[in-house]
Amino acid sequence: MAAPTDPAPLPSSDPAEPTADAVEAATQATRSLQGLSTELTARVPQLLEAMRSVGTGLELHSTLDRICETAAELADSRYAAIGVVSEDGEGLSDFVYYGVDEETAQLIGRLPDGHRGLLGALIHDPEPLRLADLADDPRSCGFPADHPPMRTFLGVPIRVQGEIFGNLYLTEKHGGGEFNDYDLNMVRVLATEAGIAIGNARLYEAARQRERWIDGSVAVTTALLSGGDAEDALQVVAEQARHLSDSAAGIVLLPAEEGGMEIVAVASDEPSAALGVIIPPESEIVSELLGGEAVFVDDAATDPRVMTDLARGYGPAMMLPLQSDGRVLGTLVTPRARGGRPFTDVERTLATQFASQAALALMMAEAQRDRERLAVFEDRDRIARDLHDLVIQRLFATGMMLESAQRRSVVPEVQTGIGKSVDELDVTIQEIRTAIFALQQGPTEAPSGLRTRVLREINMAAVPLGFKPSHRFLGPVDTVVGELTGKNLIAALREALSNAFRHAEASRIDVVVDAAMILPDGQQGVRLTVADDGVGIPEGGRRSGLKNLKRRAESLGGDSWYGPGLGDDDGGTTVVWQAPY
Repeated sequence: MAAPTDPAPLPSSDPAEPTADAVEAATQATRSLQGLSTELTARVPQLLEAMRSVGTGLELHSTLDRICETAAELADSRYAAIGVVSEDGEGLSDFVYYGVDEETAQLIGRLPDGHRGLLGALIHDPEPLRLADLADDPRSCGFPADHPPMRTFLGVPIRVQGEIFGNLYLTEKHGGGEFNDYDLNMVRVLATEAGIAIGNARLYEAARQRERWIDGSVAVTTALLSGGDAEDALQVVAEQARHLSDSAAGIVLLPAEEGGMEIVAVASDEPSAALGVIIPPESEIVSELLGGEAVFVDDAATDPRVMTDLARGYGPAMMLPLQSDGRVLGTLVTPRARGGRPFTDVERTLATQFASQAALALMMAEAQRDRERLAVFEDRDRIARDLHDLVIQRLFATGMMLESAQRRSVVPEVQTGIGKSVDELDVTIQEIRTAIFALQQGPTEAPSGLRTRVLREINMAAVPLGFKPSHRFLGPVDTVVGELTGKNLIAALREALSNAFRHAEASRIDVVVDAAMILPDGQQGVRLTVADDGVGIPEGGRRSGLKNLKRRAESLGGDSWYGPGLGDDDGGTTVVWQAPY
């Protein structure tokens, strides 16, 4: 039996003061009870208590749970549920229920999506509905297996600020009777009050959500401007974006030298093989992102524009350009797991604002690093000039003096000793010239061979260290190690040498690159070992650099660890980094 089709009353935005519509609905419900039995009249205080109960609390999901329980008690119903209509109005984005225990819910399985059946019909026709038997309605499509039997039905729409939020469903009135007009009237009043409570809960939830995103933006800005490692800062961006958007992963991409975009930071529960992967420039999405357009994907696994196998495990995704002052610095991607809920309009807006703030912080950090790099280059030029104009000239003059003394000496042992000293001076002069050449090279002039790149990093480190680390190469380093692995190995070497210079206070460093080893899983791989005789790693000290090394190795299917060093009693530190070719 269908209920009256009067439109549901509209709620007020102030929970402390009932609206005229709410008062009118309560008045109608009260009038309808006049002249009835004492038992029914006594339900009016119950209604008022239910309205008070619904209005307490601000957390949205607990508010929905409370509405379901209160409605079931008010209408003397065994089961109650609220279906929250999705933003597109075509289905349900959430389904909150009361009366069904967890074991039964697990047997039933997937919650209703509102795309068909009676629940779907109520989405498109949000009017009060009362049925003596659900099975008699032609719109009903039955229940799934293990679903408890439900016969009587009462449905009332819930409106929030004039817009349909969802529908309140009640089934199985206790005692086997049907829902009557009095049940309907009181539930409509409750639905009006529920709309007010839900509206306030949504405002509170939106305020909390905005606060979280603002805090995340502050954390990113602080990390980027702290002067730390750029990769650490990008990792912070990925981790914050993942946490704030409730996504399965947070991914940062930067434009690649050869075109397209390279994945440079990944935050997820499991080690990711995505680090270093390049999305080709012919991808339609890459073109849109580099053009400064945000891209929202409903299902990354099936979207033909996503040209990478990495998307197969993901569903809804936001791809946001890191753009500031008309310049696209990179892209932030936050995908949810396959089958996850779509991103709401509010989430998209907040994430876009977060990406803009992160891009601005990136630009500021880049300008700061440029200033620091310029100061370093100027200092390197000064050191190179001093080495060339002063140190080499003095060493050369000393060598000439020694050679002259060698010719005048008549003692063979003296001549031999002086000759060895002159040879050592020649070697020293060659090493200093190599260091000068390294100091004068720009970052874009790095040679392509892995062996040469390793030597360049060692020579670069020799200047701040005050000595040159020893080195050994095992196996065909230049021919077997791939470009991606080689690139990450050089980054790991740079990180290890930097840590030794800044923290170790070492007087000896040994570098070994072994390209003839077998990894524990049987694959051929390359291992980098950097050992020193310094002070070691103090308890409670920062380990962000070591975490970087491990993350790089794991992204390639390898590993990284550290242990005792070369000093007395195992003093110092040995850092090991390995990965497949």
